[in-house]
Amino acid sequence: MKNCIHIPDDFAGFDPCGFCIPQPLASSIHRVLIPHGMIKDRIKKLADDIFKALVEEEVESVSLLCVLKGAYRFYADLQESLSAVNANESSKGHFHIIPEFIRLKSYENTSSQGEVKIMGIDDLEKIRGKTVVVVEDIIDTGRTMRKLLSTLESHQPKKVIVVCLLRKRTPLSDGYKPDFVGFEIPDRFVIGYAFDYNEYFRDLMPLCVISEKGIENFKE
Repeated sequence: MKNCIHIPDDFAGFDPCGFCIPQPLASSIHRVLIPHGMIKDRIKKLADDIFKALVEEEVESVSLLCVLKGAYRFYADLQESLSAVNANESSKGHFHIIPEFIRLKSYENTSSQGEVKIMGIDDLEKIRGKTVVVVEDIIDTGRTMRKLLSTLESHQPKKVIVVCLLRKRTPLSDGYKPDFVGFEIPDRFVIGYAFDYNEYFRDLMPLCVISEKGIENFKE
């Protein structure tokens, strides 16, 4: 796991009153954990680090695999930043970026369930012998990613690199560490920036900690 930004357990976060939060959702937000601008800046640095790693290995193309739904916004911003550095630093190296998508599900309410569902798989034979960069929103217990990696490895890619925006420090973790991490966060349930609670709150721009009222109001 490369260097990441560590958010300590005792970090209280920011008062949501200082951010653009839709009024109907205000009572559902406990604190803002990571402002949107900070997320964007961190993604640019991740893209730069990933570019350097891929250029060092002299790859000609990379399959950029988005794990839906949660990673779609992170994926879009990372792909944009990676494409920019790939163009601007072409004197150092260049590779083709091939977008791919897959869908996993392991959450119900606020708990990561033991069963991992893999959906939306097209023809994974196309990754055989290829370099794959898996773009995930969060590593929680690690079980979801291990299940996906096992599936991908069965199709014999050349190499699989995992990048995630968040890695949560939780006693439920199985110890899995991705190759690139944006932020390491405390064991809190986060929403916003495409992170959801039962499909709500994905459209919030900052990354927030949900309130008890929010959990109760949107519980299935």
